Amino acid sequence: MLIDSHCHLDRLDLGPFKNDFAAFVEDAKEQGIEHMLCVSISLEVYPAMLSQVEAYDCISVSVGVHPNEQDCREPDAEELVKLAAHAKVVAIGETGLDYFRSEGDLGWQHERLRTHVRAARACGKPLIVHTREARADTLRILREENAAEVGGVFHCFTEDWETARQALDLNFHISFSGIVTFRNAAQIQEVARKVPEERFLIETDSPYLAPIPHRGKPNYPQYVRHVARFVAELRESSEEAVAEVSNRNFRALFKNG
Repeated sequence: MLIDSHCHLDRLDLGPFKNDFAAFVEDAKEQGIEHMLCVSISLEVYPAMLSQVEAYDCISVSVGVHPNEQDCREPDAEELVKLAAHAKVVAIGETGLDYFRSEGDLGWQHERLRTHVRAARACGKPLIVHTREARADTLRILREENAAEVGGVFHCFTEDWETARQALDLNFHISFSGIVTFRNAAQIQEVARKVPEERFLIETDSPYLAPIPHRGKPNYPQYVRHVARFVAELRESSEEAVAEVSNRNFRALFKNG
């Protein structure tokens, strides 16, 4: 059995399942997916996302605003804490910094990240961190806001071992997506080999970033097995062992998941 520690189920192409979300969930279970964490990107779509998955015990959610979201409602820490009180919510985020897709004065991203860290500390739930071309500022703000108090995960990790080491020192896990299977991902593969057993997760980030052999096509949580298999090869382990360890790590980090 496998856990997809990061996916966006409200954005999936349900065409292969006759546009039936329940049929998708049943197929995922049949393919060995034990649990899925459906991750929030904005508060505008959050209510519909929560409504879509609320009836399924095999799905938990996060609440937060993605760093690339602009012209959206900006929550304060108090609102995030209130939303995080829902029984399905196991994490705050995804949050972080992204200098690849955003330009100009990005102070608003810094403040948004700080707000999410403060909310996570207030409610005692871990953070889901997205960082792209912003590693130094991401780590600095997490330190300044005492994010190690709650920890969390650097999801869809694409940085080097030194960045991973600093994230680990801040009480964060490292999560590998389908990118780790790509031929040009040597840097990420090195991290996958080195990260301590008790601190890694696997994910799909579906519907994005499908792993080989599905690269370039819509991604689904069912494909997390390809990530598990590839990470197992890198670590000279077995797919079953990687699944067992990553599942245990997920349950330890997201305690209500």
